[in-house]
Amino acid sequence: MELIIQRRIKQVLKGDQNAFGEIVEIYKDKVYQICFRMLWDRHEAEDAAQEAFIKAFVNIHTYDPEKKFATWLYRIATNLCIDRIRKKKPDYHLDAEISGTEGLNMYSQIASAEELPEEAVENSELQEIIQSAIFKLPEKYRSVIILKYIEELQLQEIADILELPLGTVKTRVHRGREALRKYLRNM
Repeated sequence: MELIIQRRIKQVLKGDQNAFGEIVEIYKDKVYQICFRMLWDRHEAEDAAQEAFIKAFVNIHTYDPEKKFATWLYRIATNLCIDRIRKKKPDYHLDAEISGTEGLNMYSQIASAEELPEEAVENSELQEIIQSAIFKLPEKYRSVIILKYIEELQLQEIADILELPLGTVKTRVHRGREALRKYLRNM
């Protein structure tokens, strides 16, 4: 896969814009997932993902082919989401009802696998509690927790994406886990 991506990048650098479209097709879902899990808003996540691809296209000449392309792209998406989080203080709560709906909240926007109704309720409640706890984490802990436990990336990949030393990432994962544990104990 990485070899195909490297070929497409060379084509893009030679002026072939269609080659970048193929790169977008390969990574669009993963980039969107990262953005959605960081922003918890479908429209914001779509905008951030699109902006990430535009930024990647415009700055493709800065990509180092010695490194993994996905790491470079995820770093762009993560940084854009962090910027959006910093610029916008949340003015809503995930458990607040969405205006114009009856009883729907932001949690209802989260896709779930089909299961028995009672399992769905139990899992949904647990998922809401955990997601609420993650969303309440400071941005620096939220991003590493999402990348580590939801996206299941390796610590070194997270360090590369966030452009942080590996030790800092380990510390943030530990402190983020502790903050989650403390929050969940108090519920």
